[in-house]
Amino acid sequence: MKLNFTKMQAAGNDYIYLDCRAAGLPPNATALAVALAKAHNGEVVSADSMQVYRHMDIGSAKIMPEEMQGITHYMIDELEPDEEFHVVRFTTMAKEYLKEIYAAGKIPIIAGGTGFYIQALLYDIDFTEQQCDEAYRRQLEEQAKEHGAGYLHEMLRKVDLASAEAIHANNVKRVIRALEFYHLSGQKISEHNETERQKQSPYNFAYFVLNDERAKLYERIDKRVDAMIAAGLVNEVQKLKDMGCSREMVSMQGLGYKEILAYLDGEYTLEEAVYIIKRETRHFAKRQLTWFKRERDVIWLDKQTFGYDEAAILTDMISILQEKEIISHE
Repeated sequence: MKLNFTKMQAAGNDYIYLDCRAAGLPPNATALAVALAKAHNGEVVSADSMQVYRHMDIGSAKIMPEEMQGITHYMIDELEPDEEFHVVRFTTMAKEYLKEIYAAGKIPIIAGGTGFYIQALLYDIDFTEQQCDEAYRRQLEEQAKEHGAGYLHEMLRKVDLASAEAIHANNVKRVIRALEFYHLSGQKISEHNETERQKQSPYNFAYFVLNDERAKLYERIDKRVDAMIAAGLVNEVQKLKDMGCSREMVSMQGLGYKEILAYLDGEYTLEEAVYIIKRETRHFAKRQLTWFKRERDVIWLDKQTFGYDEAAILTDMISILQEKEIISHE
């Protein structure tokens, strides 16, 4: 039996859009997820790798209780910053929440997150059985500390160009995992992932991606970062630092957090840190769009086509969901 499942995803990094709505800018996946859940008996599961952490509100553009409008949201404020969050933990937690939502007779709506996480959940990819080589992993970690992240990224580029282009050099954990996979299997992890993408999903789902003109997307990114700084991101990171959070933690490697932490450590001026956050967020958004274009089941929703009208976008989504028999015709 296939299960009903709705996926929503903003182009790029979803936290870019959350505060844009507050500033009166165009609709985003978070707002549409809540609207859809209210209209059709749904509950929301966040796939955002930062909103799952407590004490990290501004930099993650975490949805606030009043914005949830009474809709149950899962995977928000569930972990402490010193805990690791990765694709295996995400899929394990998400599957448990899907069971709860189905048991309550409701429709799960997955909002936010990266293409990598969503692919793992949609196609039930099992990462837990993959082998690991702890000694080789420690060796790579030491090389990253000694020579920098770019050194490992260049190693990956030599053996798996596709993965190197898909994984940012600063995402050291994923770079190491790709190198470790190649070391153990002799196979490129990009080829492995492509094979996994061909798997049939156990879900009856709709995979929506909100899209916009690149110039407008980048403009909103810049405004979003300025809004984060104005809202107190520096103080938020200082509090995390005072709690003992360091750049080695997964949570502190998120966009916005690692740059402000570097500013607090005297590596950048605040102006430089803000510039880097904006630049890296644009790059992240571009990589995510490239990822989604490769996904075979994506339904693109171009904001400009709908005149940036949230109601019109929601109406179109509902029509598609009815055609797929995920929700009933009223």
